[in-house]
Amino acid sequence: MMQASPVAHGKPLRSLGLSVLATLACLAAPPAAGAAEGGAWTGTWAASPQPPIPAGAARYDNQTLRLIVHTSLGGRKVRVQLSNRYGDAPVTLGAAHVARRAGEADIVPQSDRTLTFRGRAALTLPPHGSATSDPVDLDVPARGDLAVSLYLPGPSLIDSTHILAKQTSYVSPAGDQTGAASFPAAKKIRAWPLLARVDVAGGPSAGALVAFGDSLVDGDGSSTDRNARWTDQLATRLQSAGLNVGVLNAGLIGNRLLRSSPGATHPEIGAAFGPAGLERVGPDALDLAGVRWIVLRIGTNDLADPGALSPASESVTADDLLSGLRRLAELAHRRRVKVIGATIPPFEGAAIVPGMWSAEKEATRLRVNDAIRGDRAYDAVIDLDRLLRDPDHPSRLDPRIDSGDHIHPNDEGYRRLADAFPLEVIASNRPHSGP
Repeated sequence: MMQASPVAHGKPLRSLGLSVLATLACLAAPPAAGAAEGGAWTGTWAASPQPPIPAGAARYDNQTLRLIVHTSLGGRKVRVQLSNRYGDAPVTLGAAHVARRAGEADIVPQSDRTLTFRGRAALTLPPHGSATSDPVDLDVPARGDLAVSLYLPGPSLIDSTHILAKQTSYVSPAGDQTGAASFPAAKKIRAWPLLARVDVAGGPSAGALVAFGDSLVDGDGSSTDRNARWTDQLATRLQSAGLNVGVLNAGLIGNRLLRSSPGATHPEIGAAFGPAGLERVGPDALDLAGVRWIVLRIGTNDLADPGALSPASESVTADDLLSGLRRLAELAHRRRVKVIGATIPPFEGAAIVPGMWSAEKEATRLRVNDAIRGDRAYDAVIDLDRLLRDPDHPSRLDPRIDSGDHIHPNDEGYRRLADAFPLEVIASNRPHSGP
């Protein structure tokens, strides 16, 4: 098992040797012409669907959504997946387009492409269903912005969304504006209704890495419209190292590893925090296109919620969390996906709701982290605890990278995590042969 520096036990990763550099160079090189022309699908962007906050379900009627996403990987073909996973009613779309973004809500006109679904421009998403568009030719830039435009011709209640977009998207006044180069925005939103993922093909790719977990993966605490989430900054680092790897975000605010959203005790939250990580890791992470690596960053809410957002009876032990994390790693390894474990960062003083932190919870966190650092269930470990903690008060976040709520890092904190990612686990991308 490899570990990312810094670590508390064992030795930090040694410097990249000539053999590793050679492997990196091979991964960065374009594939043979035939492979590039065919182009296996690889995820360039993703957002895990979730139910809305009960009071915040969005309604649209004869309006167009222009949803902005930031790619990680480039390609020459693109397809889009829409999801109505949590909707109890069908959702009808009259039209859908994809294009390169020019700025704000506007697109590059010559890049506009009509999306079809099994050859048809209109689509009805069934309750709890999804649909993937037919491929279209489009030069998709790495680390660039795309606009996905969806026209909802009739009254539509959207019950599948992604709440914490950290990205401004746009809603039109009446009418189909899917092909409008200059979009008439009547409203701004910071969510991704219906949109679940974007895949590309036809470019050099070593596959996709998916970060799976809670609000720290989702980007809570990062700056809106700056693409400063951990996954965005990691995509930049990988591209700068010559690694053409898609980086996908499968984070959900409030998500727990072992239990689903605490809706019964907090009806204002409802099911918005999603199903337990053990339930959603397949559809939200391992089933995404081209996934070859997964980062497991989850467990904070399992510790923090009991006695705060959920009953104290839902308290977990270190063994509970470690067993759940090893189960996630086992599921990934069965798919020949390399697994990068992550320790749980400190959260003393968490200011979201009272009761999130206690000395007992801190002791459990420390036991879990000690076990993760030496656990052979992982192919590598990133020590988020050491990277983010206050050296003078280790149960708290370093104040220099605290976003202000004492549980989520700011942009600089997410940069620390991206910089600590072990590049060797990408270079060593042979199929897993067991721990």
